Amino acid sequence: MRGKLLKTTLWILGGAGVGLGYWALVGCSSGGCVITSDPWVSSGYGALLGFLLSRT
Repeated sequence: MRGKLLKTTLWILGGAGVGLGYWALVGCSSGGCVITSDPWVSSGYGALLGFLLSRT
């Protein structure tokens, strides 16, 4: 149980980090891109993707 929680947490944090990195490197400066214009949204989508990948 504890190992599964740790694995899921690491996947979520890793996904959020990837989302933040994507915002920093690719990003959208015009603000027209819904996901990449805001670091919080980009990190949130990354965290969600990390969570979903942890379940496979």
